[in-house]
Amino acid sequence: GGKTRRRGKNDTEGEKRELVFKGDDQEYAYVTKLLGNGRLSAISIKGEKLRVHIRGKMRKKVWIAVGNLVLVSEREFETVKEDTDRNVDLLIRYNDEEESQLRKYGEIPDVRPKTDEGAAEEGDDADIEFNRDLEADDDSDSDNNNNIRDDDFDIDDI
Repeated sequence: GGKTRRRGKNDTEGEKRELVFKGDDQEYAYVTKLLGNGRLSAISIKGEKLRVHIRGKMRKKVWIAVGNLVLVSEREFETVKEDTDRNVDLLIRYNDEEESQLRKYGEIPDVRPKTDEGAAEEGDDADIEFNRDLEADDDSDSDNNNNIRDDDFDIDDI
């Protein structure tokens, strides 16, 4: 068959799956940045920065977005270097319903960990100060405008 035969193949959104809890050498993390080439940056529940590798089984089949909760596994064959992000493999991406169930079971905290990258991406305005002395500036502008008369300007002068 042609192309029409493959339509609707990935219709698994409504399908429920068994909830998978973390095991040994596994942890929950939130995606903070998509890096490309099957890699992404994440922050673990403990607050550690992670560099996540999307396994070949999941590439082009499971779509990951910033803010998704994922289950990652530590790489046994790599040694952790100091001052670098740990390399881990992506095992599962949880949907919103599964994330709320994990919260209910106490597997993940109710509050997401804070990051410098996340605050900048979300547009947090906590560091921006606004000048609230607008009334004083408006009064001085209106006084200056009252001193100028319309007959002082000619359209030809412009």
